[in-house]
Formats: sequence, C-alpha cells, structure tokens
Amino acid sequence: MTTHAAEPVQDVLAARAAGHAGAAVPPLSLLEKAAKVLSAFQSGGPRLTLTEVVQRSGIRRSSAHRILDQLVQLRWLEREGRDYRLGMGMLELGAMASHHNRLRRAALPHLHALHEATGHLVHLTVLDGSEVVYLERIGGSDDSGVPSRTGGRQPAYCTASGKAILAFGDAAVVEDVIRGGLRPRTLRTITRPDPFRAELALVRERGVAFDQEEGFRGVFCVAAPLRGAGRAVAAISVCGHGVHRERERIAPAVRGCARAVWQSMFGPGRRTERREPVGTAAAAGVPQPSMDNMMTWLRFSEWM
Repeated sequence: MTTHAAEPVQDVLAARAAGHAGAAVPPLSLLEKAAKVLSAFQSGGPRLTLTEVVQRSGIRRSSAHRILDQLVQLRWLEREGRDYRLGMGMLELGAMASHHNRLRRAALPHLHALHEATGHLVHLTVLDGSEVVYLERIGGSDDSGVPSRTGGRQPAYCTASGKAILAFGDAAVVEDVIRGGLRPRTLRTITRPDPFRAELALVRERGVAFDQEEGFRGVFCVAAPLRGAGRAVAAISVCGHGVHRERERIAPAVRGCARAVWQSMFGPGRRTERREPVGTAAAAGVPQPSMDNMMTWLRFSEWM
C-alpha cells in the first residue's frame, strides 16, 4: 500500500487501527470503506483508476470495485472509461454546505440584534423536504423550554418558519407536504389540507407566519421568509412562551431582520410592491436549496 500525506478521514481510521494494536482489528464498516475510497481523490488528482484507488485507499480490489460502482450510481462519482472522478452529487453537497455557511455568516449579527431587541429566542431555518432544519439558534438559559437545537429538525407544516418558507415556495412542495400527512402535534395543529392552504395564503398576504402552539404546547413563534422577489430560501423566527402577547411589536422586527439579512447577502436589489402567488413565473426567481432541485439552484451564479 502506498503511503500518502495524512488526511482527516485517514487519520481517524489510522487512529482506530492503532487503538487495536496487538489485538484483532474489527473489519471496517461499509461507510468507513466508502470514506477511504472518496479520500483517495483528495490527494490523488482529479481522475483515478481502480488500481490507483486500491493503492491509495488500502481497500481490497473487489470491495473497492463494488463501492466505486455504488458511488457512481449515487452520482457521487462519475466514470469515463477506466477512470473515476468526483461527480455532481459531491458538488451538490458541497454547494449546499457553502450556501448554508454563507447564509449563516450574513445572518448572525442581525439574529443577535433581533434577540436583543425582542428578548426572545431567534432561529434561522431552511427547508429540507417536508422539514425545517435549524441552522442557528440564538437565545439564553430562559429559552430552554423551546425544544429546538442547531441542526435539529421539525415538520414544516406546524412551525412558523416552515409556513413562511412554504407560503413563498413551490406549490408542488406544499402538495408534497400535505400528501405526507398533517399529523396533529397539539390540539391546535392545522391538520386538514384546505385550512392549511388558506393559512399559507394568509402568510403571503401578511408577509409573516405565526405558530400558535401548533408544534408544542405553550410555544408561540413569529417567522418571516428570507427572499427577494422570488421564492423564500430560508426563514427567520422569534419563538417563546410569551411571543403571542407581543405579536404586533415582534412581527415588524422579524420582517425587518429578514430584509436586513437579504440585503447583507445581495444588496438592496429591486423593490417589489406586489406579491406574486405561489407558482407564478415571478415566484420562480430564486429556487429553494433542497436536494431535489439543487441542479437548478446551482445555475444561479449569485449563490456561488
């Protein structure tokens, strides 16, 4: 096996093997083998043959060949003749991570300011399928009663953030969420399709979404979509046990924070006085960063 410069995955695997020195080393899992195969491309140039992958990864030829074929099917690798190279699937994942990091960096100072202004917990979320993912959570010890965490997920249909993104998103995504089921989380969860669609229409009219104990008892939220003239790409929300008593004060602050984050990323842009309904051509200006439409998202150079 050829020796190469230490790399993160290889370091972990080397340490793992060293820890079992003098004892029977357990076999690598399929995930560890796939990681070693992918790591071979980090220092091995843009194209590698099966033989080169075997030499650089230390994986047996039969296993390496099987893993390479599976990675090609997943579009994480591409094959041209005898050569393999990183595929569009890896680019999509890298682009999504880059986008989320850029979004978080632009939003952080505004999220902290919003937290200071309202005194409540602040979230930055994106939509992934039928769920919202929390990219950031700004709050203190008094917010421990709100069950959210950075990297955590919640169903989009029963959160203010999810409704804010869905209302200014693709109508097909809304229908997918409805087909997946609007299961009751509390007695106040909207569980029927027509009232849920009507709720999203109200969000488009108000420019802000509310969660009235729909996800968790005692938790109220106000959220605004992060968008320009097109689809929402994220949402900013304020959540807490007393938010419902301060909605008139908090809603404009959340909307203002969303505008400030957007301007930090793209500048003032063009003003839009008229809100277009979901599904119109104007609503297709900025696609959501989900895996299903990542190839479309990548074509918008402003995100790269």
